[in-house]
Amino acid sequence: MNLPGQWVDKVHQRKRIKEIILDMDSSDSPTYGQQEGSAYNGHFGYTCYHPLFVFNQFGDVERALLHDGNVHSADDWQSVLEPIVSRYRDFNIARFFRGDAAFANPNVYRYLEAEGYFYAIRLIGNPILHNKIEHLLTRPVGRPPQKPIVLYHSFQYQAASWDKSRRVVAKIEWHAGELFPRVGFIVTNLRWKAKNVVKFYNKRGTAEQWIKEGKYVLNWTRLSCHDFTDNQVRLQLFALAYNLGNFLRRLALPKKIRGWSLRTLQVKLIKIGAKVIRHSRYVIFQMAEVTVSKSLFHEILERISHLKPVPIGSG
Repeated sequence: MNLPGQWVDKVHQRKRIKEIILDMDSSDSPTYGQQEGSAYNGHFGYTCYHPLFVFNQFGDVERALLHDGNVHSADDWQSVLEPIVSRYRDFNIARFFRGDAAFANPNVYRYLEAEGYFYAIRLIGNPILHNKIEHLLTRPVGRPPQKPIVLYHSFQYQAASWDKSRRVVAKIEWHAGELFPRVGFIVTNLRWKAKNVVKFYNKRGTAEQWIKEGKYVLNWTRLSCHDFTDNQVRLQLFALAYNLGNFLRRLALPKKIRGWSLRTLQVKLIKIGAKVIRHSRYVIFQMAEVTVSKSLFHEILERISHLKPVPIGSG
């Protein structure tokens, strides 16, 4: 479980960072038959495992943990988050955390505050929160525009289980053709403008995209062993394979193609179709049309060579 983080640390030794943003999210891995730890999950609507992931802002898996299928998304969150926090504790960088409503837990808030992390975590609405923004819940007068009317509000709030009041940011969206507004709440210790806090939180959606890439490119939901421990090991191997692909994407690809998905990278650079024609004195490789050009391939190899560690004693 420590290997993904150790690999990320090696990357950071060669490419320094100024901040770290951690996105924690859970996912699903469907199970079949009598697999140890598999259980029906009401949220997903089928029998599965319920793995928990932490990504950084570059899309690297910092840590992953396999859960039984019927546990809460944030179950055992501290055992996943604590080793990551420990690794970055001595870094002189800004630290951030994002999470969905599953991590709206006062224990999470206290832990992050004690470790010097800024956080933005979604809150599930309740009557008290809605009363705080009651003055913004009246439908605007006049014909609604085609573009949504978006309003922001910030206030202090203390739930019964909290040890102190914390800042909550609300976003209210009025859409044409809808009778009621769309309302969302975020608990945060950021001191930014409310609009910027929401914008920062919304980037958490990239973690969901990275999970989808792991599912559909690497098939990391294929946890088909009977024993739970064996499937935990398989998940860690998938996480390492994913990180290798992501390192290649963000460190070795030229700027013009750095936005490639892992699927595109797999098809155009790794799984390249070719026809081999042999002659007495030479061999011809007829490459598929989707492959990268010779100059681009050479540029990628050159960038990879620059990532090699410098031998001890060399100039």
